[in-house]
Amino acid sequence: MTHGVDGEQAMTAYDLAIIGSGPGGYVAAIRAAQLGMRVALIEEDALGGVCLNWGCIPSKAILSAAEHFDQLKAGKVPGLQLKGLSVDYGAVIDASRKAAERLSRGVASLMRKNQIEVVRGRGRLAGSGQVLVSDGERESTLEARNILLSTGSRELVLPGIEIDGRRVLTSRQALETRELPESIVIVGGGAVGLEFAYTYAVYGVQVTVVEMMDQLLPGLDRELAEALANSFTRRGVKIATSTTYRGLEVNDQGVVVTVEGEKGEQELRMDQLLLAVGRRARVEDIGLEQAGVQVENGFVAVGEDYCTAAPGIWAIGDVIGPPLLAHKASEEGKAAVEFMAGQRKKRVDPKTIPACIYCQPQVASVGLSEDEARAADYDVRVGKVPFVASGKAVGTGHTEGFVKIVSDARYGEILGCQAIGAGVTELIAEVTLAMVLEATVREVGETCHAHPTLSEVILESALAAEGRAIHF
Repeated sequence: MTHGVDGEQAMTAYDLAIIGSGPGGYVAAIRAAQLGMRVALIEEDALGGVCLNWGCIPSKAILSAAEHFDQLKAGKVPGLQLKGLSVDYGAVIDASRKAAERLSRGVASLMRKNQIEVVRGRGRLAGSGQVLVSDGERESTLEARNILLSTGSRELVLPGIEIDGRRVLTSRQALETRELPESIVIVGGGAVGLEFAYTYAVYGVQVTVVEMMDQLLPGLDRELAEALANSFTRRGVKIATSTTYRGLEVNDQGVVVTVEGEKGEQELRMDQLLLAVGRRARVEDIGLEQAGVQVENGFVAVGEDYCTAAPGIWAIGDVIGPPLLAHKASEEGKAAVEFMAGQRKKRVDPKTIPACIYCQPQVASVGLSEDEARAADYDVRVGKVPFVASGKAVGTGHTEGFVKIVSDARYGEILGCQAIGAGVTELIAEVTLAMVLEATVREVGETCHAHPTLSEVILESALAAEGRAIHF
């Protein structure tokens, strides 16, 4: 991209210009380059987007430290004795930032390797086949045959709440706060809220989770939610479901959060409030209306091929709607580019997008829950096996939780899987692959699994769905 004399704009033509370098945008850029396209990737902040810099990666680094601390504190490693166990939480945060920065540099390296031009600045649709890029000092215009919107999402803030980064936080501030509070109320019982709830509770923080729905993890299998709630309660976390946030007062001592539940209104006096009530798409000030791109219910509307109502403008990831997951954005990025190139006929199947929560015990789910399968009039057979039936789980002390495979009785089709326990965020990939390949529970049950591994619980659950479990 160049500039003419006296600041005149010069246009550079690309096959594809992508606005946003998160896991959707940068993966789409690489796939487009593989298909021979000349690609520009537009980013106003660090490469990798929210997920890599202020979400998935740093939060998992923080969770990993908490898990190690938890294991040692609870004496779950027989024969190991440790006196004077303590945490330098600032050092934990530093390590998480280094992990994010390392991976952001990795994305930059991938862009160079694939000859993708990274254009620094804020991108905005500026007419047919044009993107206006502003870096705060000057503006330039890019021309592209196709434009892909991958602008992601930002934290949802309830009306009347001011995020100050000290007493009132979202996940963005929590990921760089170097001191632990003595107490915290977390509004929102979804993945983000529960991952922070676990981390804080491990380090001895008094934690209360407030969720307006009647279960944690709204939308996921109720049995999973109940098992996780029980585990958190044993850990000392207070769970308030069917409870609605009503108001907030911030003072020198902390926060006073007013909530309303089955017992009426009550005030929660804590050091901090963490707001984790969801995310909203980044659709503001990117020129959607002028370009003819439609927004429905706060998300960019796309067709089956990820193309918007405006020809040549496509969209993927959080900006087009739930589930708001990094891996979903990546798959949609590849799919959209392949549609552009005429090499794809089907969009990403939402039934084969797993959802994972990385607290302990971990939670993972893919496809239909048992209730959803019955509501869809399947003749449901369920195979459910606890981890206590696994030799590896018993040997390593990770016996909490279960795997539940939901199948259709007629053909043995795997409709879904719900799991809670150590390592289930890794195990769920096996079931996801089985669903993509349209494997049956019999085929999974006849697949030799290494022993001893936690994956044997997948095997046993598949066998259990046919009434053939060996070890349970």
